[in-house]
Amino acid sequence: MKLMNRLERKFGKYGIPNLTLYVIIGYVIGYILQLINPSVLNMLSLNVTAILHGQVWRLITWVISPPGSSNVLFFIIAILFFYYPIGTSLERTWGTFRYTLYIFSGILFTVIGAFFLHFISGGVLDSFGRYIFSTYYISLSIFLAYALCYPDMQVLLYFVIPIKMKWMAYVYLALVAYDIISYIRSGVWFMAVPIIASLLNFLIFFLTTRDMNRYNPKEIKRKQQFKKAVSQGQATGTAGRGNVTKHKCAICGRTELDDPNLEFRFCSRCNGNYEYCQDHLFTHIHVK
Repeated sequence: MKLMNRLERKFGKYGIPNLTLYVIIGYVIGYILQLINPSVLNMLSLNVTAILHGQVWRLITWVISPPGSSNVLFFIIAILFFYYPIGTSLERTWGTFRYTLYIFSGILFTVIGAFFLHFISGGVLDSFGRYIFSTYYISLSIFLAYALCYPDMQVLLYFVIPIKMKWMAYVYLALVAYDIISYIRSGVWFMAVPIIASLLNFLIFFLTTRDMNRYNPKEIKRKQQFKKAVSQGQATGTAGRGNVTKHKCAICGRTELDDPNLEFRFCSRCNGNYEYCQDHLFTHIHVK
């Protein structure tokens, strides 16, 4: 966390506001090219041999290949109702710089994975770069990051089935693990490389920035005592105080009555019982 804070203080101005929108625009361009002339995407794919021969644009142009289905309706639904809301919410929660770093680190690790396969295989697999390397798992890393930040957020699966984000994340992680094991056992281990490379940003980002102090017994006891005090305060309230709230952001003052979809978390780095909404949890100044 200290390293991330130093990076943000030094390079924070280079964060790209509303990055999710630009990523989606790239997907739209790639989807149109896929419908009009799929061979064009082969000229933009992550082919290391071509890159080493001067086609350096491939280092970034491969990201416009849409990670979704060829079905246009599914593509629109995935973008408008899932990918864009999650991406913009993460940017508000983390801040522009951290979200930008997260996305670009996923791209960087995928490129490193492509070069690794190139030198291991002698370039034999480079011509299949478009099919091996895609942005699907980078998009999945965004979903996993959101699920980790808001595990109890409930969504409607297929617009019908209510399910919490954490359960969806567990299912996706199980499927990813199954894919990796299946590729390795079937002898096509190289197919596991882009999966691992694309999700490294998720693993590294949270292993190095998650505050493990929340698992400290003293911290757990402090939160339990605070919740107990809040519950007792509500139990002794009069009937006329029906608007007593359980959560309140220490920055903006919003409660669960202002928006039932708001998520609230305690900050273990602040001295005292300070609670913040999802928009200020990672951006507030810690109380010392």
